[in-house]
Amino acid sequence: MSQNDGTGQKPQPGKKAPSGKTLARRQARTLAMQALYSWHMAGQSLNEIEAQFRVDNDFAAVDGAYFHEILHGVPRQKTEIDGAFESLLDRPLEEIDPVELSILRLSTYELKNRIDIPYRVVINEGIELAKVFGATDGHKFVNGVLDKLAPRLRADEVRANKR
Repeated sequence: MSQNDGTGQKPQPGKKAPSGKTLARRQARTLAMQALYSWHMAGQSLNEIEAQFRVDNDFAAVDGAYFHEILHGVPRQKTEIDGAFESLLDRPLEEIDPVELSILRLSTYELKNRIDIPYRVVINEGIELAKVFGATDGHKFVNGVLDKLAPRLRADEVRANKR
């Protein structure tokens, strides 16, 4: 009988399954990315989007405070967030797939504001979101941008990890 970590993925050999807090954060990120996508596409108010997501989804296993922080933090810092990765793009910002753009904004927010989350975790979570929700090779694009962005936003942590 194989274990499942609640994300539909089997834990890798030698790695323990994610804890409840980790899964609750992952769920918060997943819903926040979808909510940011809705905000980007429909231009609805954040409060309306949040209320709808809380009605439509079971938040029992979701870090609701983290969902709220991301959903409101990304739009508040949108200009600064977009500016952080725009020079790393291979095309204009307007041509980025809206799903991948939402993932890049969420991940950049975490890199900038949540130093309690290791940069490698932020990158991995962004890649996993892109694998599930993005275009066929969207995860490669997200990985490439975040790999270049991490040393800019987390220089000391990246240097320490390379030692």
